[in-house]
Amino acid sequence: MISAFFIFNQKGEVLISRLFRQDLKRSISDVFRIQVISNPDIRSPIITLGSTSFFHVRINNVYVVGVTKCNASAALVFEFLYRFITISRSYFSKLDEESVKNNFVLIYELLDEIIDFGFPQNSEIDTLKMYITTESIKSEMAVREDSSKITIQATGATSWRRSDVKYRKNEAFVDVIETVNLLMSKEGAVLRADVDGQILMRAYLSGTPECKFGLNDKLVLQKRGNETAKSDDAVELDDCQFHQCVRLGKFDSDRSISFIPPDGEFELMRYRSTSNINLPFRLQTHVTEPSKSRVEYTIHLKANFDSKLNANNVVLRIPTPLNTTGVQAKVGVGKAKYVPGENVIIWKIPRIQGAQECTLTAEADLAATTHRQAWSRPPIQLDFSVVMFTASGLLVRFLKVFEKSGYQSVKWVRYLSKANGSYQIRVSD
Repeated sequence: MISAFFIFNQKGEVLISRLFRQDLKRSISDVFRIQVISNPDIRSPIITLGSTSFFHVRINNVYVVGVTKCNASAALVFEFLYRFITISRSYFSKLDEESVKNNFVLIYELLDEIIDFGFPQNSEIDTLKMYITTESIKSEMAVREDSSKITIQATGATSWRRSDVKYRKNEAFVDVIETVNLLMSKEGAVLRADVDGQILMRAYLSGTPECKFGLNDKLVLQKRGNETAKSDDAVELDDCQFHQCVRLGKFDSDRSISFIPPDGEFELMRYRSTSNINLPFRLQTHVTEPSKSRVEYTIHLKANFDSKLNANNVVLRIPTPLNTTGVQAKVGVGKAKYVPGENVIIWKIPRIQGAQECTLTAEADLAATTHRQAWSRPPIQLDFSVVMFTASGLLVRFLKVFEKSGYQSVKWVRYLSKANGSYQIRVSD
């Protein structure tokens, strides 16, 4: 896969350097410093020079770089780089130049464990923390006991979990989090709508429990041609990725999965949906330019979800022309303010109930210009978060925990649909 791994600071100085193969020399770091760090025109995270490809991720004030001379999978290389960043954060919270200099010995230890001859190996954080520790030196007996546990865990079927985990209170939290992406026309027609979702789980369970997790009965995966008849109320997922702990033996028959969860927080499942999207908000826009010196807005917002639910932190960003000098806005709910530096009217609604409707009316005064350019009319952006609502319709039917000691556990399931700059409504054709 990769032949070398580097961490650079913003000046191009090498903080961490590790060569895995003989096809590269350490001087290859100078090529990256000159061609990428010193060149502000380079924006791509991948650059190929001759037969050498550089993959980099910039985080805070450092560059994390993988170098290869073979035709490696870009997705796999970036997955490793981001995995390394996640592992580093779990050890020293923040990955920046100072933390790299303070923990360079630890970073070299981690690299020795998570990558071998350029190929990723064990990258489970819980497993790594058992034998790469920043704590004080343990006694010989404790080291021997830990070594035996490591051997069992590294060779057993559940390398992601120890068997001696104990909690006074056994709890499992499941969060279904969805990001709604929308592009709607001025007339209200949906041009593009999809949902990026993930199921996060926090498992604070003793022993080695077996969890069983059930989703919607009407769940369609990976639609292929006419194999599956479409249903208006079916939940259709185009792409699913599961954590390595998941066993999918009965998923096709009863839409349930079983697994032995890692201890603590982890991502159980990631999915994407492009059909039967339940849009939480509808927006009707009426933007006119009655004269060269004024623009009039009428924005009508309606919450499409159940009246028992609430949306929080609803923010609309309504663009204005570049030559706007002032805005007079009136709203029935929330507050609206013109922000000259961003050329937008920001309408903030702290809380809105389902089925509620709100309206904004505004007038923007424009300065006279010698050469008047046509206003491009960028789309309106809507940000929000709706608790206990899923735009895809995905639901958790049940969550069961089985453990040989037979203890009782408390289970919690929460849903959240949100948008952050990805929910857009056009104000022009």
